[in-house]
Amino acid sequence: MSSRLSLGLLIAILAIFIDQLSKWWILVFVMDPPKVISVTPFFNLVLTWNKGVSFGIFNDQGDSGTLILSAIAILITLVLIFWLIKAKTNITAIGLSAIIGGAIGNVIDRLTHGAVLDFLDFYVNNVHWPAFNAADSFITIGAITLIWESLFYQHKAG
Repeated sequence: MSSRLSLGLLIAILAIFIDQLSKWWILVFVMDPPKVISVTPFFNLVLTWNKGVSFGIFNDQGDSGTLILSAIAILITLVLIFWLIKAKTNITAIGLSAIIGGAIGNVIDRLTHGAVLDFLDFYVNNVHWPAFNAADSFITIGAITLIWESLFYQHKAG
């Protein structure tokens, strides 16, 4: 197994662990009973279940939507794993593995709860960004890493 693949798998497993641990902690200790916890003037902890994808898109598709979204996420994850196996740089491996770990974390939620647990709520005045979780953060960080690498790193041909 290549060092990039090992690095990638380690990061993906760590991302899944952090995501699932944070969701477990929120569910069992923080939001029992559910409430809104104001942390700062721009950040709350909340308890939301998202059956859809980003920004609540496809949130009303029911159980079939949950299975379809899970299947799509698994297929995309398999493609990303294949890309990770072929990764030529550590930066690519890190970006891909963060996305893979986040995607798997959200699939675990869909399959165990029928929806993704979101709990991080950032806002300005009364305008709230859609609530999200650690998995979403890993996906975003991974995507930004891949974009950053493609824009600012020169790869040698061959």
